[in-house]
Amino acid sequence: MLIVNPNFTIDRTIRLETLVPGAVHRTGAAVSSLGGKGVNVARVARAFAQPQELIGFLPDANADQIRELAAAEGAHLSGVAVAGEVRVASVMIESSGRVSVFNEPGPTIVEADWVQLLDAVRALGAQHQTVVCSGSLPPGSQVDAYARVVSVARAAGLRSVVDATGEVLRAALMAEPDVVSPNLAEAESLVTGVLVEDVEPSGDLVPERAARAALGLLELGARAAIVSAGSFGAAFATLGTAQFCRSPEVSVVNPIGAGDSLVGGLVCALEAGLDWTSAVIRAMAVASASCEQPVAGAVDLNRAAQLEAAMSAEAVDPSRVESLASWRP
Repeated sequence: MLIVNPNFTIDRTIRLETLVPGAVHRTGAAVSSLGGKGVNVARVARAFAQPQELIGFLPDANADQIRELAAAEGAHLSGVAVAGEVRVASVMIESSGRVSVFNEPGPTIVEADWVQLLDAVRALGAQHQTVVCSGSLPPGSQVDAYARVVSVARAAGLRSVVDATGEVLRAALMAEPDVVSPNLAEAESLVTGVLVEDVEPSGDLVPERAARAALGLLELGARAAIVSAGSFGAAFATLGTAQFCRSPEVSVVNPIGAGDSLVGGLVCALEAGLDWTSAVIRAMAVASASCEQPVAGAVDLNRAAQLEAAMSAEAVDPSRVESLASWRP
């Protein structure tokens, strides 16, 4: 898979007892690693021994460090050189398991940079089956950046998967990507036009809400959609039909990157020839297993297989939520 990760980060993960605003903290040593949602997707692909290649913008002030961090974990990295400095994400993990992330914006990108990146996607696409668009866009990017990547992928006969939010996802939907994978709040915000900010959904109709949102994404242009609903599980839809896969119980160590692991697991499963339903169940198992690992995107395949064996999909009736347009969280 070719993973378009425009906004690389250097993650600095810091463990501490409790994060108290306004206080001075003594912490453990910070650990630096290459970050970005696409980087987590690539980690899953490597766990499955699937070919993977990351492509994004490499700010000149930090290009060598980015390459070194990628090489240290065996990531295959291509990039377009740009001016500026890479963003840094400070990840604070408390002893309770609560995680706080402070994301910097990244370098400012101009149109000529995106033209080069799209040319690189065209050149590299012939070596892959799937193009994954993953994560935020750096400042200066046009909102239709992922839509343009999807169009390039379709012209090359490649599957396209988009993991984005807000207006970037809305624009990408107009290009009819093969799969989109927002969470429930993101999907409902897009489908209803009303901002939904729930971190963890609640209520008796969460599976039905997720299914209705997934179907709504199909109406907006996606050929298939997965809508994650936190600890409840995820709804998935294609060809006008929706199902729900419930999350298994796991011992959460680090939930960051679970959505990225889902994307990585899904693409690996599809490229291995699994049908849609089986691929989503495997993706859910991979995402759940990744929560038990300290590093985002890391996964124990034996644990994932154990979870997958006990999982299944069930039919849901999205008509119980008559219209997301008239529903308010």
